[in-house]
Amino acid sequence: MSDLGSPCEKELLLKISRGDEHAFSELFNTWHHLLGRHIYKITDSAELAEEVVQDVFLKIWTARESLALVENFKAYLFVVSRNHALNCLRKLARERMHQKALEENAAVLAVEQTGSADIYKLLDQAIDHLPPQQQKVYLLSRHNRLKYDEIATQMGLSRETVKKYLQGATHSITNFVQSNIDVSAIVLLAFNFILKR
Repeated sequence: MSDLGSPCEKELLLKISRGDEHAFSELFNTWHHLLGRHIYKITDSAELAEEVVQDVFLKIWTARESLALVENFKAYLFVVSRNHALNCLRKLARERMHQKALEENAAVLAVEQTGSADIYKLLDQAIDHLPPQQQKVYLLSRHNRLKYDEIATQMGLSRETVKKYLQGATHSITNFVQSNIDVSAIVLLAFNFILKR
């Protein structure tokens, strides 16, 4: 299998494309370890590398009919596996961020469970005290979940101006809340409450 595009390789791929499981096993055994080392360099995790290799070969088997058209299997295999590995890393990063958000939101739940509905009222008052442009930017970002670029387009502002307004709004809200609430509630709020409103 070392000769890229060789008659033997093309024949093997053709057999697999027709559903030959023995040929597929031969392909897997030929590339498994080399591909695993390649993916390990990307993920820095033996466990994730093995998972990616298994997933990639499952995808290859599922879409085996297209293998007859592959001219350079090594290039095809490494591109598919690299893309899948990067997708897995992105997914892991999202999961970690989600876990962090859940942990931070525990502070919010603690506040809510103590019956501190007044905090919501206080935040609304803080938002009402913002200058009109800052208030609009803040609401579009935090309530409507728009991104900086979307807010900039909608309001006819530059991205940097939107960022500046949002930072200013967050700072003003924090100051307003801190000056109007007791210390124990501030500690609970500090994690995430204001930024997640």
